Amino acid sequence: MIYVSLIVAFIAAIILTPLVKRLAFRLGAVDAPNYRKVHARIMPRLGGLAIFGAFMIGILLLKLVTNFESDYLYAILIAATIIVATGVVDDMREISAKAKLLGQVIAACIVVFVGGIQIDNINLPFGGELEFGWLGIPFTIIWIVGITNAINLIDGLDGLAAGVSTIALMTLAVMAMIMGNGIVIAMAAILAAATIGFLFFNFHPAKIFMGDTGALFLGFMISVLALLGFKNVAVISFVIPVIMLGVPISDTFFAIVRRLRSGKKWSDPDKSHLHHRLLDLGFSHRQTVMIIYAMAAMFGLAAVIFSMAKVWGAILLIAVILVAIELFVEIIGLAGKNYKPLLNLVRIFNK
Repeated sequence: MIYVSLIVAFIAAIILTPLVKRLAFRLGAVDAPNYRKVHARIMPRLGGLAIFGAFMIGILLLKLVTNFESDYLYAILIAATIIVATGVVDDMREISAKAKLLGQVIAACIVVFVGGIQIDNINLPFGGELEFGWLGIPFTIIWIVGITNAINLIDGLDGLAAGVSTIALMTLAVMAMIMGNGIVIAMAAILAAATIGFLFFNFHPAKIFMGDTGALFLGFMISVLALLGFKNVAVISFVIPVIMLGVPISDTFFAIVRRLRSGKKWSDPDKSHLHHRLLDLGFSHRQTVMIIYAMAAMFGLAAVIFSMAKVWGAILLIAVILVAIELFVEIIGLAGKNYKPLLNLVRIFNK
């Protein structure tokens, strides 16, 4: 029955997106061009509302037909609604960063305190376990808020955030199948289907943007589903969602490094994100998006391989991934044009 829900969510997104587009223009929820953005005309936002509506339709159908149930379901859906409401207000009024953060923290608290989803402990690879105790609560909230904003930060090109999120959701669904986690399979797959339907209107040249409504919603759902899928597992396995979300996490991390190195606040916006750097190197809009899609897919594949590797194999894979990321970052100047510690080290050894 889940396949029917996937098809319905996909079709619902295709039907809802043009309706949301009209609504966005009527409400004035539009995105005007500026020096940090690559589009040259006014674009409707609120596209995330279509993704959210299609997802809810898919979940409702699955619940009605199969009596789909979970201890976490209602808490996740209520929290997601708060996230979407925060995004809608921001797309219409452009609220402050603190107001958006407040909405994210409230949603995260609902997941933790109402849904009971949090990291209590992890089993160590060489025996024993690490208890988080009360620190599990702030750790969980930081994870949710961090990933939510990481997806929001990469939403800079047509179809970019939607495509990367879809790849992450599909990876989550595959990993959930391996682990036998039914709720993550259903929710990740249905959300991926809804996002693909939206991509028909969002891929370059886009007819509508997902806005903060979509970026915050997708980031929130990915963070919660990753948390739900990998809680209370081996510390090595807990790295899986970090690898799977390698593109948004890396972009966010090096954006902070870049801003701090230049004397700016870590939260100051700029035009040096991954997609900006690839555009500056001469790649077209579509080429840049496809390159980042490929990177996201490789991270997803690495996460699946990682889950099947032995402890030392997993450690080796992490080392290779970290070196590869660092080299790529230095080559394209993601952390700043003068940030090249590894390349400088290589040059020293070559002399």
